Amino acid sequence: MTTSVVTGGAGFLGSHLCEHLLGKGHRVLCIDNLDTGSLENLEHIEDENFVFSNHDITEFVELDEPVDFVYHLASPASPIDYARLPLHTLKVGSYGTHNMLGVAKFKRARILVASTSEVYGDPEIHPQPEDYWGNVNPIGPRGVYDEAKRYAEAMTMAYNRQQGVNTCISRTFNTYGPRMRAHDGRAIPTFLRQALQDKPLTVFGDGSQTRSFCFVDDQIEGLVALAESDVHLPVNIGSQDEYTLLQLAETVIEVAGSRSEIVFEPLPVDDPKIRQPDITRAKDLLGWEPKVALRDGLKRTIDEAGVERLVGQPG
Repeated sequence: MTTSVVTGGAGFLGSHLCEHLLGKGHRVLCIDNLDTGSLENLEHIEDENFVFSNHDITEFVELDEPVDFVYHLASPASPIDYARLPLHTLKVGSYGTHNMLGVAKFKRARILVASTSEVYGDPEIHPQPEDYWGNVNPIGPRGVYDEAKRYAEAMTMAYNRQQGVNTCISRTFNTYGPRMRAHDGRAIPTFLRQALQDKPLTVFGDGSQTRSFCFVDDQIEGLVALAESDVHLPVNIGSQDEYTLLQLAETVIEVAGSRSEIVFEPLPVDDPKIRQPDITRAKDLLGWEPKVALRDGLKRTIDEAGVERLVGQPG
């Protein structure tokens, strides 16, 4: 039986990945310290091949069984989280990545290190290809996350080149779907929470900044396709369909059948003006591209998560 380790497995993406791998017949070892993840995301899993461990991967990780794949997803990922946990965000990207690369080396496993579109910062090239080095402010409020991920990428390539570890790097662009935390501060969960309560949708700046939104099922299929490939260089995993934040707000109101209005608030520091992946590498090397359109994905999110979960409570 193939055994996969998933760090951050109780999080939004991680829990969907655990479920997907179990569906493929894998034994799944899920590791999460529950800083931003939740056991609620895993409570529906009833499989003897699923093992959960409450552990902080910035501390040494010891596994007593053979491992075939390591999916290293653990990290605070929203601006609210890494503002609250700046030092831990840096430690997960550095110590945590070092520990999981060590596990992959010792177990002779293939490791996928989940990076982010934030490595491109406020990009000066559009759309962003993987060979673009980015435009990041290392000392701004977003720097703890951006630089943690950039460091994790550098360490991953060093382990590949110098230690011969079988590595790959995904650069995840904005992903959404059921199990998002209602109060995590990102655009889609915030807009859905506000729209489903008929409250004003808060758009930062004038709403002209753009993002590309990938439904979680597509994202997970892309991550697994990358892990099961022989690709070592970073690969963008995201949707090429680009929307302004104002267009997104209007679409959420329509799909939710909401009576909400749109209000505008000051733009956060270092908020990227544009964000869209070039996914040529994913198409050519993995045969992957997203299939779920934004409206369909938003409707599925509402139907599958339910209003109560999407409205949620702070914390």
